[in-house]
Amino acid sequence: MAFPAAFSAVLIVVVVLVATLAAGGANAATFTITNRCSFTVWPAATPVGGGTQLNPGQAWTINVPAGTSSGRVWGRTGCSFDGAGRGSCQSADCGGALSCSLSGRPPLTLAEFTIGGNQDFYDLSVIDGYNLAMSFSCSSGVTVTCRDSRCPDAYLFPEDNTKTHACGGNSNYQVVFCP
Repeated sequence: MAFPAAFSAVLIVVVVLVATLAAGGANAATFTITNRCSFTVWPAATPVGGGTQLNPGQAWTINVPAGTSSGRVWGRTGCSFDGAGRGSCQSADCGGALSCSLSGRPPLTLAEFTIGGNQDFYDLSVIDGYNLAMSFSCSSGVTVTCRDSRCPDAYLFPEDNTKTHACGGNSNYQVVFCP
């Protein structure tokens, strides 16, 4: 059975529209990580990002896909790496690698996140200790800031679930060291 040309054109438009809307719900979240410290910080991110060196005033941007759970960003200090990306950090070292594939060694201040479809969740944590002042925010949520080991904005203990914040999906995030 053949369909009229007008019906076929409408069907193609509907299929393209549905595909576009479905893809729109799975966009990545963008994380901009900025070093406002007076010293070099080596931020790390898992499971997406790895790690890099940020001199004072520099920023690093990573895209994290929707559906990423248990993501983390943290700052490392006092690092030294060779040309192959092997070395060590005085704080928050991740197995001697510039590009981390596992979490850092405590103590470390953590920005934690779960990227969903329509809603994301994020917090700062000092459960694994504190090594660096940090703020964490999303484009449609509150800014949380931690300047010491007992900061009131931080998720401090496993039973403390009041410090997790919701954010609209597909948001832009800001992590700032030494806010």
